[in-house]
Amino acid sequence: MSDKDNEETDNAEENAHKAAMKKLQAEQRKKTAAASDPQRGLVLVHTGDGKGKSSSAFGVIVRALGWGQKVGVVQFIKGTWVTGERQFFDGLKDAVDWRTMGEGFTWDTQDMGRDIAAAKAAFKEAGTMLSSGDYDLVVLDEINIALRYDYLDPAVVLDGLKARSERTSVILTGRDALPEICDYADLVSEMREIKHPFKAGIKAQRGLDF
Repeated sequence: MSDKDNEETDNAEENAHKAAMKKLQAEQRKKTAAASDPQRGLVLVHTGDGKGKSSSAFGVIVRALGWGQKVGVVQFIKGTWVTGERQFFDGLKDAVDWRTMGEGFTWDTQDMGRDIAAAKAAFKEAGTMLSSGDYDLVVLDEINIALRYDYLDPAVVLDGLKARSERTSVILTGRDALPEICDYADLVSEMREIKHPFKAGIKAQRGLDF
């Protein structure tokens, strides 16, 4: 094939790519133009058996803070476990209200009554945040776990979500999110585990896992 033939082939591929991208651009602009602002906060669910559910929520917190928004966090399970994110956000107390209400993982506490009491206390705190009108974003970290173990009544949680201020968006994290929670949410993202270092005998790493 001559240099001229190669050049013509390259030009044809470039033109085809440009035409495809213009079509995609037009379709995307049409979808964007048809979308509307609901004038209310959204409900997001981060679930699945893979890692990254809470980490993703903490990333959204950073995004909200970048816009000068007020954030609340209620942790339902992790207890007094020292994590990098908690230490970081402790330095931003004017912008982030952080409440660690859980008493640790259920296999550590081994006390269902105590776990239920802790979960109910955490959701009472969360309900106050949601309805107050003071927050642009509230993260309910690992609440899906509390729901999965029947520590919280799903109907009560749904009522709390529905009673939130129009200003407030919510993120619910944790595996095994209940169908009724997912049905109510505006966005549901599932983290899927493909490979995990713990299964190879590697313990959780500071700065990566906590």
